Amino acid sequence: MNKKLVNIFTNNTNISLDTKTELTKKLSERGYAVTSEFSKDAELIICIGGDGALLKAIHSCDFPQCPVIGINTGHLGFFQEVRPEDLDRFINDYENHQYSIQELNTVMATITTKDGHKYDHVGLNEIVIEGRPSYTIHLYISIDDMPIEKFSGDGILIATPAGSTAYNYSLGGSIVDPRIKLLQVTPIAPMNTTAYRSFTSSILLPAELSLGVVPEKQYENRIAIINDGIETIYTDVTDIKVKMSDTCVKLLRLKDYDFWNKVKTKFL
Repeated sequence: MNKKLVNIFTNNTNISLDTKTELTKKLSERGYAVTSEFSKDAELIICIGGDGALLKAIHSCDFPQCPVIGINTGHLGFFQEVRPEDLDRFINDYENHQYSIQELNTVMATITTKDGHKYDHVGLNEIVIEGRPSYTIHLYISIDDMPIEKFSGDGILIATPAGSTAYNYSLGGSIVDPRIKLLQVTPIAPMNTTAYRSFTSSILLPAELSLGVVPEKQYENRIAIINDGIETIYTDVTDIKVKMSDTCVKLLRLKDYDFWNKVKTKFL
């Protein structure tokens, strides 16, 4: 009989490595095969660390189809579900199916360059569009091909509900319950003067609408696309389309999970 396979990823801090050793022992004793190498045959991925470790694991596994759960050895730990001292309770709840699966939508940006090539970037939290460091970027913004504004500022952030509590929140964006399907467009240091008129607050878009972004050709030849902290630099960008992706991340939530209780304990 084949053993049930579990992948464990960690951020390699001392507390994370100690937790991984303890968890591996407990799972092995219960008949699980545990590996640090991603396998599509795994029934569960466990990420030990903070939110950054979980995001890194999800990207390194190319947005896996199996459920993911986090053990918090970091700071905020908004995605993380389990404390290191609760490993036995977690394993018992998992084996007794005392959990739910929270499907989180992702956001995708498609970048088109002057030579006609297209590049896709997917984020669980957000996509950020910026120009050269310390320079104002000018972007023509449209919603479903309807021109909306010429944005001037440091850039824009397009957040999923899952990412609404991350960088988006630091920019003054709204916290969104992940059960609501939408994208939130939040300006980064927008300019709003007699010369430049930009939105200064977030825009909420229903899931079926897309955001179009065209850099002003006179000034912009360097565009940074940052998906969940992963930066890619492009030149000669002609068009950027941002929309909700078909890819979902399945977070395993234990039976006492409640989104708004987590908001209260982490932010208030």
